[in-house]
Amino acid sequence: MLSRYRLAEAAALLGDPARAGMVTALWDGTARAAGDLARVAGVTPATASAHLAKLVAGGILRVEPRGRHRYYRLAGPDVAQALESLAGLLPPAPAGAREPDAPLRRARFCYDHLAGRLGTAISDALVARRLLVLDDGAYSLAHGGRAWFRRFGIAVDSLALARRPLLRACIDWTERREHVGGALGAALAMHLLERDWLRRQRGSRVVLVTTAGRSGLQRALGLRWESI
Repeated sequence: MLSRYRLAEAAALLGDPARAGMVTALWDGTARAAGDLARVAGVTPATASAHLAKLVAGGILRVEPRGRHRYYRLAGPDVAQALESLAGLLPPAPAGAREPDAPLRRARFCYDHLAGRLGTAISDALVARRLLVLDDGAYSLAHGGRAWFRRFGIAVDSLALARRPLLRACIDWTERREHVGGALGAALAMHLLERDWLRRQRGSRVVLVTTAGRSGLQRALGLRWESI
């Protein structure tokens, strides 16, 4: 659908509950088969294929053929950022409305970086320890931040040379405030996974904190998982 106002086209793509459900299922950055997305949306495979074709044509998703199967994922980090920001604009859910599950609110992936109470707690701790600066809704590296991230095992200098913004303040749609995104936010999340401080819950955006992660986060940032 072509419109004089292009924003209406994006709104129309996401305005269908089935398409919104499919897109939401892909927020963790993984690729999922059309059949899986049909089950998530509660529609037939034929209907799902029609919805997915519209989302690909509209630049929301991209398709990856794998043998006889077709897998879908978000078209890129900018799409994920826009969707999370859009969700953050929504007013608080009215009484009786379905809220996000508690594990999803507590710790999850926002595409490729951490969100929920864990994501905001880590972001707050980085600011409190003067490793990052949050000013007027934007993050930047503090004076000692670059050296700290290098010691922690994150090649922040290489990240700063990439095309993707190093730091981005992403409005958390469940916590209603900022958490750290951008290349550094993604690298931090991946590093915590590689250390086995965090684990992805299979088939979900939910993040699990391991025993090693609980002690590691307390040592590194003074966070107590029990209080998050």
